[in-house]
Amino acid sequence: MIPWKLIDTADVPGGGEPLRLMQRGKEFTIKLGQNELMSSRLYGSEEALATLSCARLKARLDPHLLIGGLGMGFTLRAALKVLGPQARITVAELVPAVIAWARGPMAELSGESLLDPRVDIREADVVRLIAGGRGTYDAILLDVDNGPQGLTRQSNDALYDSSGLRTAFAALRPGGVLAVWSSHPDDRFAPRLRKAGFDTEEIKIRATGRGGGGGARHVIWIATRPAR
Repeated sequence: MIPWKLIDTADVPGGGEPLRLMQRGKEFTIKLGQNELMSSRLYGSEEALATLSCARLKARLDPHLLIGGLGMGFTLRAALKVLGPQARITVAELVPAVIAWARGPMAELSGESLLDPRVDIREADVVRLIAGGRGTYDAILLDVDNGPQGLTRQSNDALYDSSGLRTAFAALRPGGVLAVWSSHPDDRFAPRLRKAGFDTEEIKIRATGRGGGGGARHVIWIATRPAR
């Protein structure tokens, strides 16, 4: 079997252990300690984060999406496939090296998505973009820190606590969608979304990949700001 090779490491602002980009043949993984944050082998749930959200925006000709976390780019690529030419996607990535990896060793995964004229890649904390974007977005897609139970930095809790969810609610246009990806269930999160004013649906989905089938069960919450 081909051994894993360390390609690069990157510090997380305000975090502890560094991220590690590993490669084995054509397969990539990004790890934090012993935890695998993402893999190029299993990405179905990351794509679903985009497709489930965009399906609720079909009536909007020029939607503006905010994606929190570039990762390996699967959510971005899936959104670009289904959105029209007038759509705009802002991607907030906190770790500069992740952007560099997408343009460098993982360029084959990114394809042309980073060059798409609909895309604006920001080296920024998505918390700040949400806070400064009152009534700006039609959808906010969060794949940050493995979900509401964070791993990489404590300040990410500001996305998922009651105050953070109210801020996200305010950043959305009426009828807009907040979609949250998580590697694990969290029984307390859906009630917190509803308390912040969202109509909420919890979807369990497999982390399928190129071979289809199998994979761990992940969770996506689709939280909609009422149209009125």
